[in-house]
Amino acid sequence: MPPLARRNLLHDKVRLAVTLTGIVFAVVLIVVELGLFVGFTVTTSSIIDKSNVDLWIVSRRTPYIEQGNAFSERKFYQVLGTAGVASAEKYIVHWAQWKTPQGAQESVQVVGFNTHTRLGGPWNLVAGRLEDLRTPDAIIMDELYKEKLGVTRIGDICELAGRRARVVGFTRGIRSFTTSPYVFTDFKNAQAYTGLPEDQTYFILVRAKPGTDLPALARMLESRVSDVDVLPTAKFSSMTRFYWMFTTGAGVAVLIAAVLGFIVGVVVVAQTIYATTMDHIREYGTLKAMGAANSYIYRVVITQAGISSVVGYVLGMFVSIFIVRASASGGAAILLPWQMAVVIFFLTLLMCVIAAIVSINKVTNIDPAMVFKA
Repeated sequence: MPPLARRNLLHDKVRLAVTLTGIVFAVVLIVVELGLFVGFTVTTSSIIDKSNVDLWIVSRRTPYIEQGNAFSERKFYQVLGTAGVASAEKYIVHWAQWKTPQGAQESVQVVGFNTHTRLGGPWNLVAGRLEDLRTPDAIIMDELYKEKLGVTRIGDICELAGRRARVVGFTRGIRSFTTSPYVFTDFKNAQAYTGLPEDQTYFILVRAKPGTDLPALARMLESRVSDVDVLPTAKFSSMTRFYWMFTTGAGVAVLIAAVLGFIVGVVVVAQTIYATTMDHIREYGTLKAMGAANSYIYRVVITQAGISSVVGYVLGMFVSIFIVRASASGGAAILLPWQMAVVIFFLTLLMCVIAAIVSINKVTNIDPAMVFKA
């Protein structure tokens, strides 16, 4: 590390503080926006990703999970009779109206599943038992939505789609991207809450026998069962994520904000590093007059940018961690997986190096004779 780089940075501590503030601001903004994007992506497809099944059978041309259309349960028995199918379960994800004890109306998404196999059921249960859903009118919801749905504890009685609903458990961290909370219940209860006839279902979840060729099984099911699409879990998940993140424009807006944060960081850091360079322009001229190569000047300026990026990144991540933790109890999750933290580090480094390039062009064009001018 050229000692001159460190001395230049520490010479004007106010300017260094301004530089670091700009980097910290950019890092926090990028973390928040990218974290929201990752959080939204996970949230939109969490029900699918956590279903623990191989294939989803949906009505033809269903673009995402919230748009499922009902079909006859006769298809369910056709699926069960297909070679390679280890098990299959009927499944419901559909909208319903929730009425709080205070009389307010809220939209929720009722999730109906087989409580014995638990496929497609809730995860991360923090209160109550899944077995309690086998009792009449029992539901499980996420603790995040207690206030929204007017619930305080297990045993509370509310109204769902004009019917009695009794809370028997709470999960933690099961968010809904649409802001309509998921309400888990037994499949039969879900049929009543959503008004679905007893001989119909919205989805069929399929688990294949070990060693089964999934693409071949999907083709066989589509040939045996009419008017349905048979989708691997990963594909249906990506379809749902793509719809909510890009078709609706929500994800694009978040990504644009992240890019703007990067640009703001480049501009702020470029201005401060350029100003620092101009303050020491005569010193750089002296170095060139003494025979210093341009490569040395490059190392000095880029090292200044590198030191600033590392310190600014560390401070920015420190602030970001508090924001991420605070979001855990909010409506929108900000996630910070380690892979994203690594990416943001290199983005920060790139941002500072780009900013340094502006200064490098100025320094390398210095006429060493300027040192001897008054």
